[in-house]
Parts: sequence; structure tokens; C-alpha cells
Amino acid sequence: MFNTFDHLAVGNTQPNGSCAVLDSACDLTARRKSTKEHGPTFSKIFRWQPSDPQPPTPASVELAGSFTDWRVLALTRDAITRAWQVTLHGIPGNRTHRYMLLVNGEPAQDKNCDGLAVPEEFEEQQYQLMTTRGPRVFLLFAQTK
Repeated sequence: MFNTFDHLAVGNTQPNGSCAVLDSACDLTARRKSTKEHGPTFSKIFRWQPSDPQPPTPASVELAGSFTDWRVLALTRDAITRAWQVTLHGIPGNRTHRYMLLVNGEPAQDKNCDGLAVPEEFEEQQYQLMTTRGPRVFLLFAQTK
């Protein structure tokens, strides 16, 4: 039952295992299957909303992180709330992940992050956000019970 729900929530897969809707969703589905042997996973909704009430609407809002192998995933916009969001399933649990939100391709602040870290690897450095204390990426504490 849950596998069916996950396919509805993340994307449809074909009988041969290829993805009909979202390639990145299939990557997460495949990762979820492989992590069942390695430990628990969880789902997370990532949201971003402009802080200015009358800004121009961004052309794109995207997410990249250690849980996507730093591949960029697009968020979708809700016209009523003006919020952008994406739901990810199968994020490996019991570890700390690093990620970044990109608005029109540029790093953007995430007021919902669990913390900030100094970028360590090349993938993190290409998405880093400059702060008063230097370059940073966002942290997601993926704790499961």
C-alpha cells in the first residue's frame, strides 16, 4: 500500500522501472529501495516563499542537496499562497544532510533550515550562500525513530 502511495506522491514508474513523470523522483525511489537495507528513511516538504509581499515572481525555485546527489529538483508554485514547494520521499535517516535552495539559479535563504555549515565538497561550494560569517550551506537533521 505504501509503495503505491509513494509512486503517486513522487512520480509514476513504468513496469520496466523507468520513470514516466520525474527522472529525479525515480532516482529517489531507487535510493529508497536501496536504503531499506541500510536503514530508515523519511519524507520532507521543502518550502520557500518570498519575504517581500510584492516582489517579481521568480522564474524558478530549485533544491539541490546531499539527498539528491546535488542534482537540482524544481519546486512548484502555489498561486494562492505564492509559496514554492516539493515533497521528497526516501531521504536516508539518522544523518545530517546538506542542501541549498536556488531562486532563479542563485542561492537563497531558507528560514526553515536546521542550521548552517561551511561547505566542504565541490558540490556544496558551487551552491554556497555568502553570509556575514562566510560561505554557508543549509543543514537538514534527518532523525528518524
